[in-house]
Amino acid sequence: MEDRLGAVRVVLCRTRNPLNLGAAARALKNAGLSRWALVDPQTRDFEAARRVAVHAEDLLEQPRILDTLDEALSGCVLSVGTTVRARPERSVLTPRQAAEKLLAAQGEVAVVFGDERSGLTAEEVERVDLVSAIPSAPEQPSWNLAQAIAVYAYELRAAALQLTPRSRSPRAEADPGSVAAVDRALAAAAAGAGKPGARRRLFRALDRAQLSGREAALWTAFLRAVTPKK
Repeated sequence: MEDRLGAVRVVLCRTRNPLNLGAAARALKNAGLSRWALVDPQTRDFEAARRVAVHAEDLLEQPRILDTLDEALSGCVLSVGTTVRARPERSVLTPRQAAEKLLAAQGEVAVVFGDERSGLTAEEVERVDLVSAIPSAPEQPSWNLAQAIAVYAYELRAAALQLTPRSRSPRAEADPGSVAAVDRALAAAAAGAGKPGARRRLFRALDRAQLSGREAALWTAFLRAVTPKK
């Protein structure tokens, strides 16, 4: 089911080094990925990038260039942000786990990378549905941006090659995108109730329940109904 890769967006925030753009394009091409977006890029030197984008120069001609992460994630049912910073309140997925969840979602998905100096901001990490990190040696936890993109691109392709059709029975476990919709609805409801800090704890309980697709839809509809309108 390689065609599922067509629903994957790779989003790079504030990229600074054109050689990373070229190497990223090559990694995406290797994996059969072609959709990517640059959010507030700090370099647009695509000529320099072409020097390392071996046989992937065409990708350098088609990235979407956007101002905000929200624009890049518009329409996505599930997003994964990569970060080396510990997030005690959130589970951190390996690249393989992240790829499997992204491809199991029913709809458009995205994997998001921060800039070479400081990665994703705290606000950007809050904006994505899930977080992931590459297991690394403690003395050198941070990976080069292009290397990290290559790791995730490989795992996405490997996961796509192993995909099998999902069960459509009512009791089938909700796909990751439906679960992420519950989380987003819960975030809005908790904020509306003046208890934003309760969101993560409440969601962990719902996530452990392994909601069915129907249950996830009911929770999302209910939470949206009780959220105060702005």
